[in-house]
Amino acid sequence: MLDELRIAGYRFTLKARDELHLPPYKGGTLRGGFGHTFKRVVCFQREVKTCQGCLLRENCPYAYIFETSPPSDAQVLRKHSDVPLPFVIEPDTTDRRTTYRPDDTLSFDLILVGQAINYLPYFIVVFRELGNRGLGWERGKYSLHEVEAVQPLSRTQERIYSATDEMVCSSELEVTFQDIERHAEEIPGDEVTLRFLTPTRIKHEGRFISRPPFHVIVRNILRRVSSLYYFHCGEQWEFDYRGTIERAKKIGSVRLNTRWVDWERYSGRQKAKMKMGGFVGEAVYGGDLAEFRPLLLLGQLVHIGKACVFGNGRYEVR
Repeated sequence: MLDELRIAGYRFTLKARDELHLPPYKGGTLRGGFGHTFKRVVCFQREVKTCQGCLLRENCPYAYIFETSPPSDAQVLRKHSDVPLPFVIEPDTTDRRTTYRPDDTLSFDLILVGQAINYLPYFIVVFRELGNRGLGWERGKYSLHEVEAVQPLSRTQERIYSATDEMVCSSELEVTFQDIERHAEEIPGDEVTLRFLTPTRIKHEGRFISRPPFHVIVRNILRRVSSLYYFHCGEQWEFDYRGTIERAKKIGSVRLNTRWVDWERYSGRQKAKMKMGGFVGEAVYGGDLAEFRPLLLLGQLVHIGKACVFGNGRYEVR
């Protein structure tokens, strides 16, 4: 059904060289430092805020990763601002430390989709350079200690980069739709629990919600996966969207133990604080879930809602 889908996961481990001062939730800090450093590393027009009009745009890794634009013949999402970026930064939600002493380590996961997997060496180079420039409130420096490829479903791992030799090795630990279908069979077909680990920022009927009906979750998965597949895997997903959503409306909410949490990040580009809140907690749904199980695993891998690149919208299927 999604024959060209490819999803890959990587775990980056950083080792502090200076004392690092970071917020409890590190998604915004990692994403902000990464984006700014990426542009400095690859762009020859650093003073220009956008890639519009740049002669090298079509072949520039920064333009593809951060300002993916739809092709001229695009059938969907023709507005540049609507195109989803092909990566997700997943901070360790169990690590709430705000101070890291020299030689302390911290880790985060990186999810790449489709063509973006080919750009992994750029991510490694940029995060290594970010360590030399400094991260956090006082620009503390770190070293990129190692990078592991992590198969997101089986959690199989293999080291592909180490600071000792600075060589990047290839890895075959990617997820295909066939892998997702196989793992989906392990999910019960009558009741499922979704545990939302990071703020999930979803709008329904014009407003942000904190208690999500099942069909709203499914709508957001379909919207995000179909867009990622179209722009970053090069294919349009032919699927019964309307029928699937109608059937999703028949799935009931057994228990919604979710709540709204707020957090802010500072946008260097917009020179302002931005609200990034969303709901967290557990949602239990019941009904005939068989056909939705692969969709729920897809959403688990790529996140749902707004601000996914910061790690928002992360959930686990229980």
